[in-house]
Amino acid sequence: MASSRPKPAFGKPAAKRKRRRLYERRIRLVSFLVVAPAMVTALVLIFQQPWTREAKWSLTAGLILSWLILEAILHDQVIRPLQTLTNVISSLREEDYSFRARGAVPNDALGELAIEINTLADSLADQKTHAVEATELLKRVVEEIDTPLFTFDPNGRLKLVNSAGTRLLQQSKDELLGRTAAEIGLSPFLQSDNAASPVSALNPNARWLVRRTSFREKGVPHTLIVLSDVSRALREEERSAWQRLIRVLGHELNNSLAPIKSIAGTLAMRLQSLPVADEERQDFIRGLGIIETRSESLNRFLQAYRKLAQMPSPSLRPVQISELVGRVAALESRIPVSVSPGPAVTALLDPDQIEQMMINLIKNAAEASLESASHATYSGTEFQPEVQVSWSTGDSKLSINVMDNGPGLLNPDNVFVPFYTTKSAGAGVGLVLCRQIAEAHSGAIQLKNRRDSHGCIATVVLPLA
Repeated sequence: MASSRPKPAFGKPAAKRKRRRLYERRIRLVSFLVVAPAMVTALVLIFQQPWTREAKWSLTAGLILSWLILEAILHDQVIRPLQTLTNVISSLREEDYSFRARGAVPNDALGELAIEINTLADSLADQKTHAVEATELLKRVVEEIDTPLFTFDPNGRLKLVNSAGTRLLQQSKDELLGRTAAEIGLSPFLQSDNAASPVSALNPNARWLVRRTSFREKGVPHTLIVLSDVSRALREEERSAWQRLIRVLGHELNNSLAPIKSIAGTLAMRLQSLPVADEERQDFIRGLGIIETRSESLNRFLQAYRKLAQMPSPSLRPVQISELVGRVAALESRIPVSVSPGPAVTALLDPDQIEQMMINLIKNAAEASLESASHATYSGTEFQPEVQVSWSTGDSKLSINVMDNGPGLLNPDNVFVPFYTTKSAGAGVGLVLCRQIAEAHSGAIQLKNRRDSHGCIATVVLPLA
């Protein structure tokens, strides 16, 4: 768009306005000097003619008027294009790229200048468009990535946070922006790369990899902090390691247990025909029975861990959560399991794996409640064991809770450690299998002691989509 309308000069410094007036005066002076010799010559010739005074003064007035008109035309031809170019350049400085200079024609000194200015305006407009698009793309990427990002100014105040950061701190952007790192619990990350992570409702035992770097915004130094939850990656490496160990040990032990059990059975049968005293025969039979029984127990132990090493990927399909929870709760026959109805929700899950996970969690909850009941009976007090299952939705996630009134967790740090168990007949497989199933569904599982009473609450968080 071409424009020759001069912008008001109220905002310009007095020195610039003075220089502009001086330039215009020089143009007028040059135009006067150019026309002055001809005007003087014409006036001399007019007054030398034998005309009347009125005629001479009329011609003089006409010449002066013509000179003023020509001077105005010259002034307009010289000053107005410069004013237009000034307006265009001022608009470019203010990042308004809608103005274009008139007279942009080649083979002309002023036209070539207008062409270059218009080309510059087009280039700057393209650069601004690309910058805006790149900025919007960067903002979208920062918002969508599942990695908490924080930027702090030199005073340690939060200037930017993405959605993953707000979810981690469980506060909105309006509540976080402008607050100091100490107020939101991130000051350790500004001081040391090995700082402890802030508490998260989803995974309070997360291990964070901290990346900290510096950048400048309008010349002011800022600090960028990127947090990566490496706990799941570490668990994957850990799981892969003990799965390989289970495969190797399972192969070697199975090769040994099968002949041991077979030989023990054969010796027990041959012992019946050997001339051995009855007392010694009973000792031999008892010993061989122990060998055979322990071989079977060890084989069952290995088979349980082979489930972890060979668990397939989940086969997802729509599942009604209310039906699944009700069906699993009805399987526990030792104590009644109460179900608190939640919202009607359908999730994409592997029903077989999720049912297995819920069976293990409800079984553990029931055993913990029955343990407290047995202690209460032994001490002569009344106690009613209970297990409650509930579910809720929020933030595109499904949360399933299994709560008991047992003794609670004595060592929460080891509940997901393979081979670790506090039960005399346990194998340390159930909770590890539960976490493996939850993470295979891109979810997480957490166990913690209840605050309102004795007992434990297991929370499984699964994505709805």
